[in-house]
Parts: sequence; structure tokens; C-alpha cells
Amino acid sequence: MAKRMMDLSGQLNWYDLYRHNYDLPLTPADRMGETVINGERRTYKRGMTMAEYTPFATNILDSPSAQAVNGDFLTDYMNREDVRAAFNIPSDVQTWEQCSETLDYHVQDEASMWIYRVLQGKTRLMFYSGDTDGAITTYGSKGWMKELGWPIVDAWRPWYTNGQVSGYTETYDGLQFVTIKGVGHMAPQWARLPVTNMISAFVHGEDF
Repeated sequence: MAKRMMDLSGQLNWYDLYRHNYDLPLTPADRMGETVINGERRTYKRGMTMAEYTPFATNILDSPSAQAVNGDFLTDYMNREDVRAAFNIPSDVQTWEQCSETLDYHVQDEASMWIYRVLQGKTRLMFYSGDTDGAITTYGSKGWMKELGWPIVDAWRPWYTNGQVSGYTETYDGLQFVTIKGVGHMAPQWARLPVTNMISAFVHGEDF
């Protein structure tokens, strides 16, 4: 059954299941970008594939979509000398890449669930999830929150932007869970106004 599911979904964008998978025809040579910083010519790897972004997600590494390159334009932008200057990045700092080849990713059974128990009662916590994210799924996130065993103080309900449903929210004693409708892993990129309103309201202690 798992193999059948992977075969049927192998062409999907796992980080945003309803979004087009931009399989730009980049050759190995195209993957390397070039910029000039303080008179010095430097190179960097353009964009990232899904396989590079989450190498620990072994269930998708063999799917065709795992090799699609995304974010190459963003990498070019972030390595422009004027953009680096605007971010006050010193010229001796390395060029920017979306995925590091020096980090050694590993999987731990408890994931990040433990930190919520450590922080409970010490700071306000919010976890948001794009509901078309196939990698870090809304259903899975809701599952581990239930395992925390914290009482619900505000039951599952919709929240709105300009009269339209932007997602759903549920608040536990110490943690607010928020979904963003119709977007995936990069929810702030594709639902800018709702996410901006959501974060602003949370920071200021307002209902939304």
C-alpha cells in the first residue's frame, strides 16, 4: 500500500501538494551560480531539490519530484552584492545557499515535541501549519499535540481574513495551533496577508 501511494504521488510537490512542481531544466552547470563580492568572484549552488532540503525524508528520495529544483531565483537574489549590503552581511561571510552540504541531518524519535513541555508556562507558544503540506502534515502535527495531554481551552474553530476562512485554530493550555488554508510548507510565501495578520495578532495577544 505504501509503495502504491508513493507511485501515485511521486510527481507531486511534497511541500505543497496543490501547487505546481516547477521542474526547471537546470543542468549540473546551471546549478552553480556566480557573483562578485567586494571585487572577488565567488560561486554558490543555485536553489535546492526536495531531496537536498529534507535528506532525512527517505520516503520521497526516489520520487521524480524529489529532484525538481526550486528556489534558484531566490538564491541568485540573496547573493547579489547590493542585497548582501542591504542585509549588512560582511564581505568575508560565505555565499548563501538554501541547503547546507556540511550539516549532518539525523532523525530522533521525539522530534521537537520535547521543547514544548520545557517551555510550557514560560512563554506563549504557537505552532502553525499549511494544510497542503505533505512533508510536515497538519494531521500529524495535530496528533503529537494531542499526545501532549494538555487541556483544550479554545476548541477547534475557523479564523478569517476579510470575511474569508483562512484556516482553523485550536488552543491548548500553553500552545495555540493554527492552520493556514490552501498553502503548504512555505505558508508565509503564498498566504502573506493571512499569515501577517495571524502573527501580528499572536504577538500582540489579540484574538483572530
